[in-house]
Amino acid sequence: MNLEFSDDQKFIQKNAREYLAEHCGLDVCRRVLESDESYAQDLWKGVAEMGWLGTVVPAEYGGTELGHLELVLIAQELGRALAPIPFASSVYLATEALLLFGSEAQKKQWLPRLCSGEVIGTFAVNEALGDPEPNEVQAQLSGGALRGSKIPVLDGDVAHLGVVLARDGQGHSLLLVDLQGNGVERESLDSFDPSRSQARLTFDGAPAEVLGKAGDGIAQTDRLLDRAAVMMGFEQIGGAERALDITRDYTMNRYAFGRPVASFQVLKHRMADMYARNQIALSNGYFAAWALSTDNSELALAACNVRVAASEAFVIASEEMIQLHGGVGYTWEFDCHLFYRRAKLLGLALGSAGAWREKLIRRLEASEAA
Repeated sequence: MNLEFSDDQKFIQKNAREYLAEHCGLDVCRRVLESDESYAQDLWKGVAEMGWLGTVVPAEYGGTELGHLELVLIAQELGRALAPIPFASSVYLATEALLLFGSEAQKKQWLPRLCSGEVIGTFAVNEALGDPEPNEVQAQLSGGALRGSKIPVLDGDVAHLGVVLARDGQGHSLLLVDLQGNGVERESLDSFDPSRSQARLTFDGAPAEVLGKAGDGIAQTDRLLDRAAVMMGFEQIGGAERALDITRDYTMNRYAFGRPVASFQVLKHRMADMYARNQIALSNGYFAAWALSTDNSELALAACNVRVAASEAFVIASEEMIQLHGGVGYTWEFDCHLFYRRAKLLGLALGSAGAWREKLIRRLEASEAA
């Protein structure tokens, strides 16, 4: 197994970093957080023009037909920039769901518009606060009409297309729902990270069509979440790396007792621990990205590993970032809280690290029993 990225893949990552450095400084994240904007529309348009929204989509549907290895590198750079756009919801989840389970007609209808950024997608499973419990979903499909509610839905206030898990007869199915159509109500929610919006979606007879095989929604959801966990894991790794970089630079240039505070042993130890956690997450990410790109059977376990490692690395890096900035780390003017907010949001977006750890244990037990 070769875990080294190709020169072309490294160029894509370099190009993404340079583009985001120019068009998505931390002031963009702060602007969205402090305003009524749900996301940075100018950045969304630029990302679409760069072709990132269709990175893994075949050319016949308007994509650039690269692959998941390229996509995770772009995700890593979006994480470093704290990009306030609905990339994860639309690309890791809605687009991926259509690629995996969509019919030819569904792909032709939605994928070109998702790739161009004209349509924003989202994924709705939760019906209450806490970790997703697909088996407890109560939203109901009957006669092609969906009834029920979903909360919280990441980017649900701006999405045009929803991939929704609902009861369908005796089982569950994934559904495609036009969120701009009849029978859909949205309610924006207060979010711990206002740079990434969340909403409650209420369906009252909304037209819906089954995505993939009817009654197979639970298995489809598990597969989709595994794949999204890898891509979002790289976004979290990117955020954790940027938090460490900013903290290192700050402590190198802040003096106490005539020397940089970074020279004090206790700070060295804490930053070394941040670095080690980031590297552990990254090594898990590389293996998971390989499994994702090859659709290897190891993906089920690798996704759990990277989800836990990346979630914990980003949260700890953002917490230490605040601590090691001293008193100013707690102030609104410094950017530390932007990283802390994003770390907390992404750490729960697909289910908590604890839930994924339990999932890993169950899967290991199942594999041993087999």
